[in-house]
Amino acid sequence: MSKQLNLAVIPNLKVELLPGDRVAIEQKFLEGILKYDGLWPGSVTVLMEKNPDRDQNFHKKIFKRDELPFKLEIIAPEEITPQKLLENKISVVLASADYRKNHLSQVCHSANLPCIYITEYSLQTRKQIIAANTNNPLLRLRRNLWEENQERKQRKAIALAEGVQCNGTPTYEAYRTINRNPLLYFDGRVTEAMLATEEEIEKRFLNCQEDSPLRLLFSGRLIKMKGADRLLDVARELKRLGIQFEMFICGDGDLREKMQREIVATRLSDRVKMMGVLDFKTELIPFAKANVDLFVCCHPQGDPSCTYLETMSCGVPIVGYANEAFEGVVKYSQAGWLIPMDRPKLMAQQLAALSQNRHSIKAMSLKALEFARQHTFEKTWEARISHLKRVAMRKMALESSMLH
Repeated sequence: MSKQLNLAVIPNLKVELLPGDRVAIEQKFLEGILKYDGLWPGSVTVLMEKNPDRDQNFHKKIFKRDELPFKLEIIAPEEITPQKLLENKISVVLASADYRKNHLSQVCHSANLPCIYITEYSLQTRKQIIAANTNNPLLRLRRNLWEENQERKQRKAIALAEGVQCNGTPTYEAYRTINRNPLLYFDGRVTEAMLATEEEIEKRFLNCQEDSPLRLLFSGRLIKMKGADRLLDVARELKRLGIQFEMFICGDGDLREKMQREIVATRLSDRVKMMGVLDFKTELIPFAKANVDLFVCCHPQGDPSCTYLETMSCGVPIVGYANEAFEGVVKYSQAGWLIPMDRPKLMAQQLAALSQNRHSIKAMSLKALEFARQHTFEKTWEARISHLKRVAMRKMALESSMLH
């Protein structure tokens, strides 16, 4: 494959423009782009829209624009045309699926360029996110109808594209039959060097008796979409059942202050600890590997959260709501426990049963780790780049044969 090939990455994320020709880019996205830059046999151009607002939810890094290891073009999705792609000498387009990017597969088709979409949220998941965040029933209905209309347009766009990379099973099951080159992957930031070891799991369980406190973890944004409002329901029920436990809640978000007040009001301060935002590599991962028995996941929707794979990489199994994303993870890994959606008392009952069966937790910890080994950051990105190359070469070979 020619070294002159220029890959265009068009994400849903926006970039903050700062004084002094500096830019603020989300850390996780940056790690992925650097992986593209290292593995793609050519140059990488990122087409991003300017973010007019400050976003406090993500860890960001600041760079001078001319020091970035890739070309950054500031452009709105609607401004991307065949002419614009050809002016930038783009060879292949990799775009995150979104209602504002449904035209891109047609744009690429007109420019004779291969287009590959990245998908994350299925229609069902998008509706679940609406339900979690919208109390007004009429507004909820209107938003659901809009999503159904958007889904029809998105399916047409994905069917026209040369390939689709599906983060998690929900969109893979939805789109694998309408696109000729689908790829399933599980996203995560854990490298092979960060993985837990079997020795670390053994050490964690060495002095773990059935009467010792069950150590529970949640990490993520403290918002309704991530089910953070249900964690304390689980904790209260565990206390009522007489289970000895510790619950560590890591992260920040809109619900943090309310949760802190509720912990005090319900006398859970000796059992539930709000730990704030921990650095992913130096604090959260080491803490989980050494101090956590189970991850509690009350996600009321099926977004393919990195949380699943990253938790399993620590050798920590998950007890989670049976949303479509976690159902897919359990299906492929055979690790974890599924709880009916929005049933925090059933979640607590499952945790209570597991507190009396630490051998079962240990066995599932080893299964979770084995699955994570197959889906490290390196292996996932190598598979995605290989897929991208195959799809691009197939398209180019077809174009070449038609010219001759």
